Amino acid sequence: MAATVSFSVPSPHGPRTVTMSYARVGTGEPLLLLHGIGHHRQAWDPVVGILAAEHDVIAVDLPGFGASPALPGGLRHDLATVVPALHALCETLGVERPHVAGNSLGGLLALELGREKLVRSVTALSPAGFWSQAERRYAFGLLSAMRHAARRMPPPLVERLSLTPAGRAVLTSTIYARPGRRSPEAVVAETAALAGATGFAETLRAGVDVRFTDDVPGLPVTVAWGTRDRILLRRQGVRAKQIIPRARLVRLPGCGHVPMNDDPALVARVILDGSRSD
Repeated sequence: MAATVSFSVPSPHGPRTVTMSYARVGTGEPLLLLHGIGHHRQAWDPVVGILAAEHDVIAVDLPGFGASPALPGGLRHDLATVVPALHALCETLGVERPHVAGNSLGGLLALELGREKLVRSVTALSPAGFWSQAERRYAFGLLSAMRHAARRMPPPLVERLSLTPAGRAVLTSTIYARPGRRSPEAVVAETAALAGATGFAETLRAGVDVRFTDDVPGLPVTVAWGTRDRILLRRQGVRAKQIIPRARLVRLPGCGHVPMNDDPALVARVILDGSRSD
């Protein structure tokens, strides 16, 4: 069941209150799940049930996405703000050094949490930040086009398209290799989430100069990449391995940019294996 929590974070203009939405299920060591830009915590729904058998799973709507409002004035939607906000969220929920798994933007945030030693293991699925400038421009162009289309498309049209595999491919084939597997209800909800994401523009703007260039020593790191990722091309996984040489690099055959829907069993196994290696 979804819940919200508010907590204070510092800013140049004094403390600001941040509110975030999350869903929590399962028992065991805590596992924080972080989605990508324009998505919402329901991106993890295909794997949550499997993960909850071993973990206290906390799936978060990042600030300005899903049911979480944008950050208040004085706070930027950048790594320097969102990483401490996620740490403050965990403290507020009574969670100390969770495992973390993230996809795309969430993968970058997960790696930053690992670099700051705020988590006990990291699994990053197609994480942002290992791109060349040309690859970043390409990815941001695709994401901006998806956002533009979602905002212009009337909800009744989205609902009609969602009813057929071909229609779901029109709506989501950029992020899923197997869009027909996504339920109509999920496609409608995530299209609405993309259209209504109040933090999208600022988050994308903050990512222009982002490059992940530091190792993440001292804890287990898994980097996994879908072989059919159309947004962050899989060769970026090789760069990630070069930058984080002790990371386990995993290939996700037949998976797209958001692999949890394309092969839930494989993705869940990768996350569980990563969390068991600490």
